[in-house]
Amino acid sequence: MLIGLGILALLVLFIGTQSFKIVGQAEVLVIERLGKFNRLARSGFNVLIPFIERPRPIDVRYFEADVNGVKKITSGSTARIDLREQVLNFPSQPVITKDNVTIDIDAVLYYRIADPQKATYSIQNLPYALETLTRTTLRNIVGDMELDQTLASRDLINKKMREVIEEASIGWGVDVTRVELQAIEPPRDIQQSMELVMRAERERRAAVTNAEASKRAAILESEGQREAQVRKAEGEKEAAVLRAQGLAEARLAMANAEAEAIQRIANSLPDGQAAMYLLGLKYLEALPHVAQGKGSTIFLPAEATGVLGAIGGMKELLAKAGGVAQGSGSTREAAPPAGAYQQPRPTARVTLRNPDEER
Repeated sequence: MLIGLGILALLVLFIGTQSFKIVGQAEVLVIERLGKFNRLARSGFNVLIPFIERPRPIDVRYFEADVNGVKKITSGSTARIDLREQVLNFPSQPVITKDNVTIDIDAVLYYRIADPQKATYSIQNLPYALETLTRTTLRNIVGDMELDQTLASRDLINKKMREVIEEASIGWGVDVTRVELQAIEPPRDIQQSMELVMRAERERRAAVTNAEASKRAAILESEGQREAQVRKAEGEKEAAVLRAQGLAEARLAMANAEAEAIQRIANSLPDGQAAMYLLGLKYLEALPHVAQGKGSTIFLPAEATGVLGAIGGMKELLAKAGGVAQGSGSTREAAPPAGAYQQPRPTARVTLRNPDEER
């Protein structure tokens, strides 16, 4: 009796576990009735008919790394289909470029199951199919590109791969969101060659930058010198103009003063005697300079006697102009005008000769 009750309890428990299913959020179950698709059991509480309805499992694939860093692929099956975006990561694969260089490319695929029914019945192993499709598409795209273009065209490769994979996976009920290349690793010798080329290119750029900087510095220095010379020339020109203007004003002032002095002299002397007076002053001013020579004899032209005689008459001219007062028994001579010649101490003997007599 107890054995029968135990068997009955186990049977009830088994039927309950097979009949009642609780589906989580963003998950679905593909329910088959007698081996044929019946419906999708969505999130929440679902009741299945025992032994008649059952969920259909699908194959899954996971790429994992253990604590030692060893990467491995785990395969299995599950009846719960995740509707969230999933990441399909698989080991790197060797790809030959157009210029016959073998490189290792590590890619990752992001996808989302849009139609669980198609993902269950249209493809036998969805993750493996997506992985294989990604590998073949990657080889086809990279095989038409050279190494340098492959390294510099990741975005282009990602875009082409997504277009090809999305077009092929539409019938599987999968929406491919993105495809990314994680790493592109050329061979070691190619990497060393690329490093040498990169170092040479950087050195060339540094040399070009230094040359351009030196050129710019030389240009700026020459422009500065030219501007300094221009400003210096302009300053000298302005200074010369100012000096010329000052000299002209000074000469004009001196000429005006001399003209006024001559006018006053002419006004104080009788008519026609001003020129004789000025000429005599010039002779008297020149005599000390003539007597500064080392010789003791000075020869003057005979015409100078007339001038000296005219100088003797200057006293009478000045007296007539109102500068001389005569007494009854004695005569007082007027003081010589300012600037008139005063005979220095005799240091030389002056001899007048007539050139016509010496012939």
